[in-house]
Amino acid sequence: MNTADLAPFLDTVLRDATIPELPNHYRGKVRDNYDLPGKRRILIASDRLSAFDIILTAIPLKGQVLTQIARFWFDATRDICPNHVIEYPDPNVVVGRHLKILPVEIVVRDYLAGTTSTSILSMYKAGKREMYGTRFADGMRDNQKLPKTIVTPTSKAMDGAHDEPLTSAEILDRKLLTQEQWQTVSERALALFARGREIAARHGLILVDTKYEFGLTEDGQILLADEIHTPDSSRYWFQASYERRFAAGERPESFDKDFVRTWVTARCDPYKDRIPEIPREVILEAARIYISAYEMITGEKFVLPPVGIAPLDRIRANLAKYATATD
Repeated sequence: MNTADLAPFLDTVLRDATIPELPNHYRGKVRDNYDLPGKRRILIASDRLSAFDIILTAIPLKGQVLTQIARFWFDATRDICPNHVIEYPDPNVVVGRHLKILPVEIVVRDYLAGTTSTSILSMYKAGKREMYGTRFADGMRDNQKLPKTIVTPTSKAMDGAHDEPLTSAEILDRKLLTQEQWQTVSERALALFARGREIAARHGLILVDTKYEFGLTEDGQILLADEIHTPDSSRYWFQASYERRFAAGERPESFDKDFVRTWVTARCDPYKDRIPEIPREVILEAARIYISAYEMITGEKFVLPPVGIAPLDRIRANLAKYATATD
């Protein structure tokens, strides 16, 4: 699929998923959420692209791609950890159990990589060697494989604040999680990552790092929430070229949202400067990358929706039954 095939969808990009007839609307960075009776929640994946704690732009079809990739991974990992999914009434939508989201975001890493302020590569380059309770050796190179897979938890940012690195001791000292909860989510995160790494390798990919969110049911059961192993929550590299490019000191080939991040960071400091307008050709290439990610990860061909049909109209029709839900 080329960018010319995707150009018509710039006119129907899903920037906002406000549906007035649905109850209890909450707009997140990427998803529009609606709390329903019966401890259920509607999560609509928009096409908004979030990075550096802001919305950078909107990428055509991104919400549909992410929902379907997450669906693939939720199905492939439910034996490791139960998840929040109840049903998928639309390609952009999941209806899930309403959870109390734990205040710690679990990031699992296999490589010295990243571009954000909480990434181990950014901090390593700034001279830090003790990060997230792990000691890193001197002389490591960008994008190098770590001696072992590590968990690097962060606090969940609220009201526009930045995520902050945490250690196991800090999580327990601040009473963010109990000892049992911390042990459960860290063990499950490592197991989920191992499954993801295995499946990605079979498809010619390296799962570099990823984030997980967990939540509690009313009776205290821990479920996997949000999304899993999507290009928004994970970094993937192409296996075939990694060793050659690493040896040459080149950036690994990828199809994650670092494509847009890299374009931005080459032109400004996104934490201090005004973000320049992202060109149409960059947005369309990002859309092509997201679709290629879907096809490579799942092994299935992505079918484009009909041109000219606003995704919000389709979503609204598919969610009509929830507008009158009372139980």
